[in-house]
Amino acid sequence: MGRRKLTIKRLESMKARQTKYSKRKVGLLKKAKELSVLCDTDLALLMFSPTGKPSLFIAHNKDLSNVLERLSKLSVEDREERRGYTMKLLKKIYANSDIDPRNFSLDRNDALKLHEDQLRELKQKLAEKSRILREWKNPQNVKDLAQIKIMEEHLMGYVNKIIFKKACQIFSRLDFLCLNIMRDNSCWSSSRNLKPLTSPVFQ
Repeated sequence: MGRRKLTIKRLESMKARQTKYSKRKVGLLKKAKELSVLCDTDLALLMFSPTGKPSLFIAHNKDLSNVLERLSKLSVEDREERRGYTMKLLKKIYANSDIDPRNFSLDRNDALKLHEDQLRELKQKLAEKSRILREWKNPQNVKDLAQIKIMEEHLMGYVNKIIFKKACQIFSRLDFLCLNIMRDNSCWSSSRNLKPLTSPVFQ
């Protein structure tokens, strides 16, 4: 008699979910470690328990930043290709279950649109910063009176900060000099009020 296939669905009891998570987590971490050793691959596994407690496994005792850096270097096309491959695997695994693999990720078109919107926003910010930098480098080429007014206000603000900083340094220096002068005068006055010592032998 063959082994009965387990139906994959959400457990209603929190205690049952936590118990199942604890058991499955050990096996999953073991498989992840074996995969990283056998295939000599970088691997990052992040899980949150039903109670919200995180568990993180990084292969070869590396930092998470190293793994994420490799991921960030992939192009959008490479990421979408890998995502498509993963979705095919999920569809095959959950072919006979009630779980819809599409719920695990964004639709391809939605993901591409999201990347395009983010890229467009970054390009706009970069163009704006580049324009402002060019105007500050060559203020004589600025024709917009409103922009000139904004630049003037920024400059006045910077100048006022410099003047204030300079005044603070001067007052600090003056306070230091005044304290030294008062200390020297106090020492000089004390020395004038001292009476000469006389030995009782010569009295």
